[in-house]
Amino acid sequence: MNVWAINKDIPLKLLLLELVHRYGENILALNNQVQNFQAIDLCTVNEPAISAYIYTFGQSSGRYGIDLKYPIPAHNIVGENENLSLDQIIEILSTHLFS
Repeated sequence: MNVWAINKDIPLKLLLLELVHRYGENILALNNQVQNFQAIDLCTVNEPAISAYIYTFGQSSGRYGIDLKYPIPAHNIVGENENLSLDQIIEILSTHLFS
C-alpha cells in the first residue's frame, strides 16, 4: 500500500504509515468505497469481515474516532471511541484486527 498516494487526511496517512511499519505492507486493506477524505475503513487481508472505520472529522486536531465492525452487525461498536490519540487508536487496532 502506497500510503502517500491515497487521497486522505494527513493524520490518517500517519496512522497507516505506523501500521505498515508495525505489521507489514501486505497485511492491511482499505475499503475503497469510503469516499470521505477524513475517513478510512480498514481491515486485514485475511479477515475482511472484521474492520475498523477510522475518522478525523468531528474530532479535535490530531485526534481520531473509531467504529469497530464485526461479522455480526449487532456486535458493532459505533460512536463510543472518539477524540483518541494515535497511540490509543493503534492499541485498539492491535486488539481488534491483529489478535
